Amino acid sequence: MADPTDPLAVVRSFCASWSSFDLEHLMGFFAKGAVYHNIPVEPVVGTDSIRATIEMFTAAATRIEFRVLHAVAEGPIVLTERLDVFELPDATIELPVMGTFEVRDGRITVWRDYFDLQQYLSQVPSG
Repeated sequence: MADPTDPLAVVRSFCASWSSFDLEHLMGFFAKGAVYHNIPVEPVVGTDSIRATIEMFTAAATRIEFRVLHAVAEGPIVLTERLDVFELPDATIELPVMGTFEVRDGRITVWRDYFDLQQYLSQVPSG
């Protein structure tokens, strides 16, 4: 059985859990004072702010998949290359993302995602 505090296992499980739409389960991956930073926009701090941000992403989606293409870890740091897929009622957004996670005691303390904001915005339906 995998170590539930192993940083790579935590991040892989977190990414796989997005397809469940279970917000409580997703929030269970974060440490209380965690930071989530989508690099093109301002960071959010704390689980309440992270929850609100995740709710924005999931509100219109009918399906979400974080396809982990590559993941490597060195100590508490995990790097992921992903294709994040958000199916909406009238569009599908596929966004290449590089993510950096810092994991301590089995919880994500910092999550930074690097992506092209213009590429994302060009896929979002208008109206």
